[in-house]
Amino acid sequence: MTKNSQQTNYWAVIPAAGVGKRMQSATPKQYISINGKSILFHTVSLFLQHPKITGVVIAISEGDEYWPEVEQQLIQYPVKKTLLVAPGGKERSDSVFSALNHIQHELTNNDWVLVHDAARPCLRLDDIDKLIDHLTGQEIGGLLGLPMADTVKFCNAEQSVQKTIDRSQLWRALTPQMFRYGMLYVALKHAQENNLSITDESSALELLGYQPLMIEGHNENIKITHPDDLALAEKFLNKDIK
Repeated sequence: MTKNSQQTNYWAVIPAAGVGKRMQSATPKQYISINGKSILFHTVSLFLQHPKITGVVIAISEGDEYWPEVEQQLIQYPVKKTLLVAPGGKERSDSVFSALNHIQHELTNNDWVLVHDAARPCLRLDDIDKLIDHLTGQEIGGLLGLPMADTVKFCNAEQSVQKTIDRSQLWRALTPQMFRYGMLYVALKHAQENNLSITDESSALELLGYQPLMIEGHNENIKITHPDDLALAEKFLNKDIK
């Protein structure tokens, strides 16, 4: 299924087939411009410039009219790495699984895959370092996250507060989420074949009884979801412009 290699490879997988309905924009949110470049360009370029990333595969919807322009910009990016495109799926997990199938001959089952949201362009390069440094020696893998800082309430369907949840062990899951290729492939295939609902890669591993490691990331790693997020993302991105 995969090639043999003595070198450990790190591939970035970026599902980018969503439409982002909550952005209230005619343009899919990954193609909204910040500083003259699309959000997707900012996100992908992070992995192109990271020295340990072997290649990047992006899952794109069929007939995506915005992608060709971004692809040309990425091809011209100063740092040259393998950049592949896979068919996107209906759900995020479908896109990730499609991307894994697309690169199955590029890496071994023990190589690493870092799955990252297309709408998280403010990821810090040192958070990628942190993830790789903490997880490369692990058997399973893990993900970036943030400890829950706010008081958490449990409500019923009418939004009436039922109780306050102890937040001491609660974390917000971020991306990248980094797992060995073979293990992630099996976990996503298991979820698909059993019609199991998963919202991230970690949950697919958890359904098989694995316990991924949580690594604390930086709070600038926001996911652009609502229109107000654009100004905050621009602020974070402009910090690195000299």
